[in-house]
Amino acid sequence: MKLIVVSGYSGSGKSTALNVLEDAGYYCIDNLPLMLLKDFVSQSLGHEHPIESLVVGIDVRNLSSGLESFPRLMDDIRALGAECEVLFLDTAAAVLQKRFSETRRKHPLSSANVSLAEAVKQERVMLGAVRECADICIETSNTNVRELRAIVADRVVRRKRGELSLLLMSFGFKYGAPADVDFIFDVRCLPNPHWEAHLRECTGRDQPVIDYLSTQPEVGQMQADISDFLQRWIPRFEAENRSYMTIAIGCTGGQHRSVYCVEGLHRQLKSRYPQILSRHRELK
Repeated sequence: MKLIVVSGYSGSGKSTALNVLEDAGYYCIDNLPLMLLKDFVSQSLGHEHPIESLVVGIDVRNLSSGLESFPRLMDDIRALGAECEVLFLDTAAAVLQKRFSETRRKHPLSSANVSLAEAVKQERVMLGAVRECADICIETSNTNVRELRAIVADRVVRRKRGELSLLLMSFGFKYGAPADVDFIFDVRCLPNPHWEAHLRECTGRDQPVIDYLSTQPEVGQMQADISDFLQRWIPRFEAENRSYMTIAIGCTGGQHRSVYCVEGLHRQLKSRYPQILSRHRELK
């Protein structure tokens, strides 16, 4: 049996992720009490026709005492012979507050005596143990529903067992560095196409920018150094049974240099890591 636990903060997109997995054929249960999960898995494993792929949604509606014991519970379930992964959906607190305010939905922890801001803060504490166990953490602060569905489908549904899912992400430091990445590389020291008037509206995917950056010696040297670093150290993470890795490359605005570098690294690493994906956070 393969068990995927889907968790995350209220308003981060957990229901969307569960829907994607259910559409892909997984047997999904939302908000199963943690105290029942181990027995459920045990009984299924011993059944004549066990569930092959089980997805369980866990959130703050569970008892906090159960959430604190989550790491030990995962160890116990793995000891039964189940293959386990934890998917956690993370979103900045300010974004969550804005989402609840705009939709006028009630946060599960808010009440007459607990404000929305306090509820969001409490939830982060209560889900801390679950988040620490995450095999893959998807940051949804700048992600819409369509994008989230695509990310879950690409990184979880289509990933072949035993193969590393590698995500290369470009971003702009002016909009904040992404959370929960394994490595961040800063390419703001490279020549900036933004200062070339005819390139300002282009992106790192456009041929004029590609032609400009490919002639800059520093760009080639930076790409080679990043590529050498990744090809040397990613296998070490694979040896530790890592299933997911995220590498982020940032420039000032996330439009030119970081996009160009991600595209180049994707081509270089594709033959070694067929489960490689690229995402350009600032390009909509």
